[in-house]
Amino acid sequence: MSIAIKAENLSKAYQLGQIGTGTISRDLERWYARIGGKEDPYLRIGETNDRTSKGNSDVVWSLKDINFEIEQGDAVGIIGRNGAGKSTLLKVLSRVTSPTTGRITGKGRIASLLEVGTGFHPELTGRENIYLNGAILGMRKKEITRKFDEIVDFAGVERYIDTPVKRYSSGMYVRLAFAVAAHLESEILIVDEVLAVGDAEFQKKCLGKMGEVSKGEGRTVLFVSHNMGSVKTLCDKAILLNQGLLYAIGDANQIIPQYSKATANNQSKRIGGNMVYVKAVSYYCNAIEVSSGEILHGEPLRIVLQIEALEDYNDVSIALCFNDSNNQRMTSVWTKYNGQLFSLKKGIQQFDLQIHSLRLVPDAYQLITYIETKGQILEQINHFDEILVTPANHSKSLEVPVSGLGSYVEVFEAKLRYD
Repeated sequence: MSIAIKAENLSKAYQLGQIGTGTISRDLERWYARIGGKEDPYLRIGETNDRTSKGNSDVVWSLKDINFEIEQGDAVGIIGRNGAGKSTLLKVLSRVTSPTTGRITGKGRIASLLEVGTGFHPELTGRENIYLNGAILGMRKKEITRKFDEIVDFAGVERYIDTPVKRYSSGMYVRLAFAVAAHLESEILIVDEVLAVGDAEFQKKCLGKMGEVSKGEGRTVLFVSHNMGSVKTLCDKAILLNQGLLYAIGDANQIIPQYSKATANNQSKRIGGNMVYVKAVSYYCNAIEVSSGEILHGEPLRIVLQIEALEDYNDVSIALCFNDSNNQRMTSVWTKYNGQLFSLKKGIQQFDLQIHSLRLVPDAYQLITYIETKGQILEQINHFDEILVTPANHSKSLEVPVSGLGSYVEVFEAKLRYD
């Protein structure tokens, strides 16, 4: 299969601190203001005139020595923590900015959606912007007209299509922008995490369209998201960036756990009195142990914690909480609210929690554990391990809920047993 995008020794540096305005007269005005203790007259709106702190270097490398190849028809998720270089990489690939060193070679026209309103002229109507974007991609008017009704129908803005887009809400803006990028005849579709602006129904619709573009039409899709469930559902491959470096690239099923593990390692691990320890955790889906923590949506889940107590404790309750990839608490299972209190004996024992139906929506979740007695925390581990919830049919179906909706667990049973 042919190569759609190739990056060779790609790097991008940004200059920190004050940068010249472009003219000597304005630079002098800025200098006079500074020595006079006044605000910089050429500060951009939203910037602050804070000169109290400065980093160790005036140059930051958003990307450093990035090398990869993406084949035509691939759906590739680009993941990493905030500041890892994901958006910068997409801007370089989209030709919005030039690399400092290295080069990008690509085959085919690129349609990108990097932020709300990318490529739109605010004074033009929705209709005019559709034709403008098509013209930028090199399409003929007849080709754009053929796609026009489909674009408007997908965006759901027919009533406002002849209204200047500067009057659109951010949701309407991103609906139309995505519809244009996805439906016009481009070989490469690049989408940053702007879909979070839309509502849940539209996010689901966009994921379905991107899957259709990639698998049905054989076009290349690059997708940035912090929702690991969406990345796993849509993408076969993933690129993991960390502090501007290419940390890993390969099969999405292997890369996503690396990202989640790296994220967990940066979190605080243990809080408590150092008298009770959770030494290990095991997962069982349909009675089969899964070492990767990959669980099927809606299926039974069994979690076994190995606990060591250095002394006896009575009236102990245990909680297991699930935070999604955005670190939002989705659901909790706490034994005391189920009327169950336990006695921890000195030594090693196993806590066995069986959830009859785990209805967390597909995403990567962090398991957080609490062990407490009479309001005293004996053990609390934040981000102890990852649970990756996937669609139950194991297909790449995109008919799945959006993270944050309908996340709950059904009836559970808990028991403590001694080794």
